[in-house]
Amino acid sequence: QVQLQESGPGLVLPSQTPSLTCTVSGFSITTDGFYWSWVRQAPGKGLEWIGYISGSGNTHFTPSLKSRATISRDTSKNQFTLQLNSVTPEDTGVYYCFNLEWGQGTQVTVSS
Repeated sequence: QVQLQESGPGLVLPSQTPSLTCTVSGFSITTDGFYWSWVRQAPGKGLEWIGYISGSGNTHFTPSLKSRATISRDTSKNQFTLQLNSVTPEDTGVYYCFNLEWGQGTQVTVSS
């Protein structure tokens, strides 16, 4: 059974570059044909897909975040990581990782 667990910094200052990590158990993130996504939900808004990293290591992002988002992976730890550059309060929300199953989410609050 695949399980995903997010971890992140919680409170972030504006203009910083937080890293959020998703640790996967029960399924290898290098498996071909699978796509490991980051999704977020701002307060009072719907889900927004951020991007994915594929089993082969290719990445793809939603156009509005493409210039600020990076997804990388550590295959030895079966983890993938989202970095979001130059955050603003509009980046506040709950961030989820997803593939087959959802993680429980991690809150990111951007505030000075």
